Amino acid sequence: MTKYLKNFELFITIILMVLMAIVVMLSVVDLALILYRDIITPPILVLDTFELLDIFSMFLLVLIGIELIETLKAYMIQNELRAEIIILVAIIALARKIITLDLKEVSSGSLLGIAATMLALSIAYFIIRQANKSERTK
Repeated sequence: MTKYLKNFELFITIILMVLMAIVVMLSVVDLALILYRDIITPPILVLDTFELLDIFSMFLLVLIGIELIETLKAYMIQNELRAEIIILVAIIALARKIITLDLKEVSSGSLLGIAATMLALSIAYFIIRQANKSERTK
């Protein structure tokens, strides 16, 4: 029975990877279209702040998708989720949120919460990286 469950997990993981690859590819196409549209609209070759934020947000979204594919690949190969990759995805997602944040509409409490979350994720990432380095040197 466990053999069938392992095969089922592998099958589902492969399907998720294919679907995520499709989503990432469509996101790249969408990013290219957004960039093209923003460049050709007058003033030509000049991007305003909102257009840049839109482009950066979409770029980071593509990076999140790539990191999720990496997570699925690692799960498929090693049969375990790597916390380092998951925390990195969370950092990128939070950075995306910070970059597109309208500071005029966010309370100082929310900003402190976002800062605390980013600090906690960064510390966790650093600790996991150090632990992985020490395991590799053994």
